[in-house]
Amino acid sequence: SDSLKALVDPRSVPAARPDKTHWPLELLYLGREYPKGGDYFRDRLRAAFARNKAVEDPEQIKALIARGEYVARELEALYYLRKYRAMKKRYYED
Repeated sequence: SDSLKALVDPRSVPAARPDKTHWPLELLYLGREYPKGGDYFRDRLRAAFARNKAVEDPEQIKALIARGEYVARELEALYYLRKYRAMKKRYYED
């Protein structure tokens, strides 16, 4: 997690919305339950941050943050759907 903190330094780009610097760690937390495994997700997340660590344009940074937030919302939706299907399977016969 320290390597992810180092990749997102809000002091380097003031337009990067410093109030939203916690979302890389949130993505890492959400990735623990990823269907292909937490290690797979962590490696992909780390590669994505490494790929974009040289980006300095504030507009591009905002777009990348928006994409990360979108991925977090999609992961949450995936997990809610999985929980719903498991509950439905327990209580109803199809």
